[in-house]
Amino acid sequence: MLAKLRRATVIAGSVGTLVLTLATGTASAGFGPLPPANPALGPTGTATMHGDSESSDTTPFAGPGSGPVHADFHEMGAACPTILQGADGMPQAMCTKITNRAPTVFLLDPATGNPLASLELTKGSLLGGVYAYLDDHDHMVTADGSQKLLRIGHDHNGPGGSWRLFVDSSTDISDAVAGHCGGGTCDYADSVSPDYQGRVWFATDDAAAGFVDPATGTAHSILLAPGEIVANSISTAPQGMVVATDHALYLLNVDGNGNPRIVWRQAYDRGPYRKPGRLSWGTGATPVFFGPGDGTEYVTITDNAVPDDNLLVYDTATGRRICKIPAVDGTENAPIGSGDSVFVASTYGYPYPQLPPGAGPSVPPSAPITGGMTRIDVDAGGSGCHVVWTNTVPSAAVPRLSLADGKLYTFTRHATIPGGVAEALDNYSYAVLDPATGTLESEQLVGATLAQDTLQMVGVIAPGRIQYQGTTTGFFRITPR
Repeated sequence: MLAKLRRATVIAGSVGTLVLTLATGTASAGFGPLPPANPALGPTGTATMHGDSESSDTTPFAGPGSGPVHADFHEMGAACPTILQGADGMPQAMCTKITNRAPTVFLLDPATGNPLASLELTKGSLLGGVYAYLDDHDHMVTADGSQKLLRIGHDHNGPGGSWRLFVDSSTDISDAVAGHCGGGTCDYADSVSPDYQGRVWFATDDAAAGFVDPATGTAHSILLAPGEIVANSISTAPQGMVVATDHALYLLNVDGNGNPRIVWRQAYDRGPYRKPGRLSWGTGATPVFFGPGDGTEYVTITDNAVPDDNLLVYDTATGRRICKIPAVDGTENAPIGSGDSVFVASTYGYPYPQLPPGAGPSVPPSAPITGGMTRIDVDAGGSGCHVVWTNTVPSAAVPRLSLADGKLYTFTRHATIPGGVAEALDNYSYAVLDPATGTLESEQLVGATLAQDTLQMVGVIAPGRIQYQGTTTGFFRITPR
């Protein structure tokens, strides 16, 4: 079961070029605050794929920094998009096995990253189980292909006192899921997130959304709209749960009878087709709460407009659109939201090995990876938005903003044939940027095969300046050298 470990020796220095343009106006010198701490979650920054229930993609922990680093690559035989760490300091990874596409939980050694135990779950849809979280008892919470909400625990009670993973509790949500598509198992819940009252919200591929009541174990759900699909994670804040379908953004809450209700719905420009580097025809973004006050007064996604995706920012309370502003040529990633600032990275042209059902062909069928990142700030009083900077950094992961050291962390991908369509021998680098200016501070080579493809997955920064980054076949563990 132990994965083969390889150490990649990294070399400091930039291997890419940066083109920076500054907008008029004064950029904010600082970022934050962090969103409020959700009492049903584990530690802020490491309990969800995007760091917190608001999906801000910020962290209170310092990253490995822009100096030389060690990059330990762990081959797992599985793509590992979700690596989390609980209050007990034990990292947990939710991976999808290459052989049978089954979601599998791995418990990792915090000192080395080596796997200590694993638990295979029931296969569902392509993204089934990926959008999991750690609760306030360090359980991994997810919904698998059996249409059950699972809380997965870990302890030392395996054979000979070894580590083990086990299902600590299971709640059947099949009626709430399948009830919106004529019965049977025609749909899957792919994303879960707790609200501030302890309810566990979920959304399904076919746009049913609801929650499990912790007091009764009963699942309640509604259909958002016929014919819409959900292809990204959900987010929760004190104001409710937000979810983006391939047509619209929704804020949901609970009505007086204890059922989910739609507070507001905002349709967006889904474009005439799916762009290359996208997994669905519609937004590629998990909705993100952010703001300069309590960290939740705004919510943002990107659309799928042509030629460029727009950043859309809404007032959380009312759904009023604050701005619509061109951001990048196309993105599958969630933005980073912090204070007045939003950071968006292009994924246009990024090749994915598999697409969800119903994704449809892209136009054009393939394209070179264009790269580029943009910072957009909300104007004072929520009166509009403006671009602060753009660059040409070819981000190959969802970036993460550290509020502890003031740096942007990501990974980059560079073609062996400049300007060509992505190749099997493209190289991958650990990269650090200055969020105030977009300047690339350092870029260090860590891999040069498809096994190390970071595939636009999210990295997590853990205490001790440790960064975990998933790839198509495993993950990197990055530490200062």
